[in-house]
Amino acid sequence: MLRAVVSPRIAIIGGSGLQTLPHFVLLEHIEVTTAWGSPSAPVQYGTLDGTELLFLPRHGGERAIPPHKVNYRANIATLAELGARQVFALNAVGGIGADFPAGTLVIPDQIIDYTWGREHSFWEDDTGELLHVDFTRPYDDGAREYLLRGARAAGVVVVPHGVYAATQGPRLESAAEIRRLRQDGCDLVGMTGMPEAALAREKNLAYASLALVVNAAAGISAAEITMADIRAVMAREIPRAVQVLAATAACAIRELATP
Repeated sequence: MLRAVVSPRIAIIGGSGLQTLPHFVLLEHIEVTTAWGSPSAPVQYGTLDGTELLFLPRHGGERAIPPHKVNYRANIATLAELGARQVFALNAVGGIGADFPAGTLVIPDQIIDYTWGREHSFWEDDTGELLHVDFTRPYDDGAREYLLRGARAAGVVVVPHGVYAATQGPRLESAAEIRRLRQDGCDLVGMTGMPEAALAREKNLAYASLALVVNAAAGISAAEITMADIRAVMAREIPRAVQVLAATAACAIRELATP
């Protein structure tokens, strides 16, 4: 059972490197169980720069849940049932095109799903209902606009579009796989974009992604991809991402509170 709480309309899903949200004033941990199981971690309810919101680390706590093992259905169902309506997700990605070097922040507008074996829908098994959601524009236009406005308010440069390739993981891709993704028109490659975005659409949540490029994808650079380099980029750039998310939340809540 989900307990009654004050219902913030905004939620942030933290990706790799964002297990805790800097400058977040924690008011309460909310333990949740849904029909699809428990989310990655207890939901954190509090304020970010004065804006009330929910925060959920996608990969859980110190013992990180790998991308293909995340219970995306429980995560999204939890946020919906706790009252979120706008969901802003941080995703760590590899950059495929020349316009997406490490350290770039991107607000993708399209996605291609290459994952397999994940639970991609709430409408399965004995639910008695089949729902075909329109996924032409996989990221909500209004939520993306909030992110763009938040970036401008924070003075942070972002790339305002990009095609996100969602791969299975947890391994990184081969150079040949990246060549294929590039031929498919992909700009970014990550492991957590799906089914999260589609599940949010099924729950009628306005969902958008802020993608942080943490490395050049396989074969794009001659350099070896190392976790040490990726962690260094995240340590340097996540504060900028949080600035964008904080400004985005402030922008969104002002408009959502307007009659």
